[in-house]
Amino acid sequence: MSGHESLDGKVVVVSGGARGLGAAFAERIVASGGQVVIGDLLDDDGEATAARLGPSARYVHLDVTKPAEWARAIELAESVYGRLTGLVNNAGISTGQFVEREPLDHFELVLRINLVGTFNGLQAAIAPMRAAGGGSIVNISSAAGLMGLALTAGYGASKWGVRGLSKVAAIELGTDRIRVNSVHPGMTYTPMTAATGIRAGEGNYPNTPMGRVGEAEEIAGAVCFLLSDAASYVTGAEIAVDGGWTAGPTVRYVMGE
Repeated sequence: MSGHESLDGKVVVVSGGARGLGAAFAERIVASGGQVVIGDLLDDDGEATAARLGPSARYVHLDVTKPAEWARAIELAESVYGRLTGLVNNAGISTGQFVEREPLDHFELVLRINLVGTFNGLQAAIAPMRAAGGGSIVNISSAAGLMGLALTAGYGASKWGVRGLSKVAAIELGTDRIRVNSVHPGMTYTPMTAATGIRAGEGNYPNTPMGRVGEAEEIAGAVCFLLSDAASYVTGAEIAVDGGWTAGPTVRYVMGE
């Protein structure tokens, strides 16, 4: 647990946790002393991830667009680990189209998974967290939820929506000691994004001031900070974990010029 915020006694549901960023979040939660229920549509990957993490992890099939499946995931967390104190709304799909060419049914599908799915999870978690005396909800938005990016019609709209929904929920739930924040990853190296040709390491992503893509563990650090008591006065915040991408255009500076 060296270098990790303590999550002792925390019980967290992570949607989209079978692989990629979600699996990294689940791994960090367990390494920090917490218990996790991983929800996903990828049953084989989800079962394998939970098995690798041991008795502090369970897997449940979860379609985030279906409230009944959210209820089942949270019931599993409460029945196995006694309560629910955390939620990471991570499940989503990433696609790119020009606004002019985006089919309506596809635009609606992206919103249904990325935004309505987040709403469903947030809504399902409120009563159990209130019963537990409070909790922390972390909604995974994107750099595309902080700035306009071409070719992200449905995706960008959904991630801006997640950002706004997080603030509304933070205002409404603050006196229940339920904190709600959004995390905005930039381009991050995962098996999924590797298929686009990006590479880990310095100098491989000049769009960011840091000149590289992120690693899943770096996003997990921000998420687990927000889940922990170290963030007890942090709610309604948006945390960019993007190497400075959304701060502004990159400028190459050389001493002496």
